[in-house]
Amino acid sequence: MASRPPEKWRAYMADTAREVAAGTLPPECPGAADLYPESLLRTTDAALEVFEVEVRALRELSEEAVFGAVERVVLALNAIDRDEQHGGPHFFTEEREELCDYIDLTLIEHGVDVAALAARRGIDRGAITDRWRDW
Repeated sequence: MASRPPEKWRAYMADTAREVAAGTLPPECPGAADLYPESLLRTTDAALEVFEVEVRALRELSEEAVFGAVERVVLALNAIDRDEQHGGPHFFTEEREELCDYIDLTLIEHGVDVAALAARRGIDRGAITDRWRDW
């Protein structure tokens, strides 16, 4: 199963905190809790979990059903990124790529031929989230 991006973000913050504690990074180095607040990590994890459950439950892999699941997770992630509770936005280039890769891998793991799906819509494989994505 594809690992959710917040797992990587938590690991990065833990590594950075260890390096600051060891004195190999200066204390003002980003990577502490304000880079990825726990509220952001929790809500992103929850949105991705809902997506996983939804994709797993698809009885048919119709384009409409798959794109519906993609739309819902992207809209949820848009709301998370805009939520001022997290001090956002937080989804920048690296995070965007990780989230898009995660969506792609999750679909593949559940039997969706993402390349063929995108081709039938006349879009690039990497653009399956673009129609709804603000981040």
